[in-house]
Amino acid sequence: MLTSVALIVLPGVTPFEFGVICEVFGVDRSKLDVGLPAFDFRICTPVPGTVETETGFSIVVERDLSATMDADLVVMIPSHSGDPLPDAVADALRAADRRGARLFSVCSGAFALAEAGLLDGRRATTHWSHSRQLAEQYPAVTVDENVLYVQDGNILTSAGTASGIDASLHLIRQEFGARAAAAVARGMVVPPHRDGGQAQYIERPVPASGGDPIEELLVWLSANLEEELSVPVLARRVHMSERTFARRFRAVTGATPAAWITAQRVQRAQLLLEETHLGIDSIARRSGFGQAVLLRQHFHRVLGVSPAAYRRTFHGPPETCCTLVAPDAAEQPA
Repeated sequence: MLTSVALIVLPGVTPFEFGVICEVFGVDRSKLDVGLPAFDFRICTPVPGTVETETGFSIVVERDLSATMDADLVVMIPSHSGDPLPDAVADALRAADRRGARLFSVCSGAFALAEAGLLDGRRATTHWSHSRQLAEQYPAVTVDENVLYVQDGNILTSAGTASGIDASLHLIRQEFGARAAAAVARGMVVPPHRDGGQAQYIERPVPASGGDPIEELLVWLSANLEEELSVPVLARRVHMSERTFARRFRAVTGATPAAWITAQRVQRAQLLLEETHLGIDSIARRSGFGQAVLLRQHFHRVLGVSPAAYRRTFHGPPETCCTLVAPDAAEQPA
């Protein structure tokens, strides 16, 4: 269970990434009744005291790297690029990896993990503007510059800036379920799920003021995941050719229609597994997969566990689990 988080900061720390980790893991949401603990959140640095940020102000850090010794999650965020990684930090990261703790880097924080030798033989990502440098400087690392985040074993690396939010929510979702991740996202006023395989750079990341047919379609899709949602059907709905539709959809979302819809269907299935007693066949239909075998296939590919294992982990006790929809007759258990 993820209960303790150690955030390592170094001179030149970037305020946005620092704030993201503090917001996700440093705010007590234990009273929201979604299964989140009050994290034991620790900010640490090799030599406690005043640490300058990238943008001209400083923060006071009171804890040294001993704060990482028993943390369930150790986080590296960007600092002055080009500065060598302090030996003490590299040692702390290696020690965390040896004892099986989770390691998480945001943006160019991946360089610290790579310098400590923890990304050798692994897939990783960083901000697209740093990806070539990371690949050249650490050839044993397989760098994927086209995704928001990559999880390889106990190590999670995320791309630039806001993708740190997506990766953080991914961790919350893995540990505490979709309902908990949605609650954190709602409090931060951000989307509850962007799949890690989504492209880093999208043509128009900020939604238009309104009236865009693709953005209106996304709202409709979210409420109609059980419908037939092939590219030909959706292209006709917005009066576009299939090629134009596919190009416009990716420009708005950063993902193909199939990938975006699958991610939404998996999220719907997560919520149904958590909050209802519906059987796997019914959940497959209501989430849009149609067949249990397809639900199991996509669910395992995205989350790495079966629907049954997910339900055992995240389903609330009978007295707290609310049934969102009436169960179908003759259901099979998940």
